[in-house]
Amino acid sequence: MNSRGNKVIVQEVGLRDGLQSLSQVMATDDKKRWIDAAYAAGVRHIEAASFVPPRLLPQMADAQEVIAHALSYPGLTVTALVPNLKGAQRALEAGVHRIVAPVSVSAAHSQANVRKSPQEMVEELHGIRLLIDEAPAKPILIAGLSTAFGCTLQGQVPVDEVVQVSRLVLQAGCDLLALGDTTGHATPGQADDVLRAVRQVAGDKLAIAHFHDTRGLGLANTLIALEHGIREFDATLGGIGGCPHAPGASGNIATEDLIFMLDSLHYHSGIDLIQLLAMRELLQQSLPGVQLYGSLARAGLPQGYATPHPLSEKAAA
Repeated sequence: MNSRGNKVIVQEVGLRDGLQSLSQVMATDDKKRWIDAAYAAGVRHIEAASFVPPRLLPQMADAQEVIAHALSYPGLTVTALVPNLKGAQRALEAGVHRIVAPVSVSAAHSQANVRKSPQEMVEELHGIRLLIDEAPAKPILIAGLSTAFGCTLQGQVPVDEVVQVSRLVLQAGCDLLALGDTTGHATPGQADDVLRAVRQVAGDKLAIAHFHDTRGLGLANTLIALEHGIREFDATLGGIGGCPHAPGASGNIATEDLIFMLDSLHYHSGIDLIQLLAMRELLQQSLPGVQLYGSLARAGLPQGYATPHPLSEKAAA
């Protein structure tokens, strides 16, 4: 496998992507317990919330409080998703380390999700860039390219459109670029084509992959992304979630399945798989009736499985 080093970041996005499409609203104290348990298990990157009007997304009404709790942990990188300048201002005031601005490649999804065209969202991202530049603290600005591999509303999303939007968000001033398979359309061959094409225009700023597992190919697509040098991946505990404006899309790849695969390939995430599996009980208690996913939880750990020994700092660098 084409390796750029064995250290991999796995960002837990369940608190945002996992919860946003559920009809149930997780209690704030349960969200805090989720953060507590994730941190204890070695998770060091969490997308904790999105700053959107509570009337539109009541699941995120406690964003400020949840983010404040996450920020109390040393060494925990806290990310928030913001769809506009107002959300970005709230994220700056909250003190997050990273801001994700969602820019859909699909025009149909963009209108449904943020009521703006892709070009208008690029302009919004540029405004967020200027806002950050004027702020005392300067969080990393990530352009999250939604529906980069397909859209349940539009259908196919041509590679050249993904490349064009990538160029535009880079010109608008994003620090990093994340490719999102919002609807779970991606196949390994397609992932290879898109990652190759975007790498040519984005270089090392293409750093993050966000795969959903609608058709069971999330981990296969992750392998392709690893070969292309991607070393940060989003995942949700129990594979919950989806996008409210992407009909038929399932949740992200399950964090526990992703860690199991990465461990088997000798990639170092710093996350304890045994503790991660135990965390599923927290979701079952706080979200009664919500279906959890994940092959590892269904089949169990292989007989004789032992948690891999952490790599040395030199090897993991």
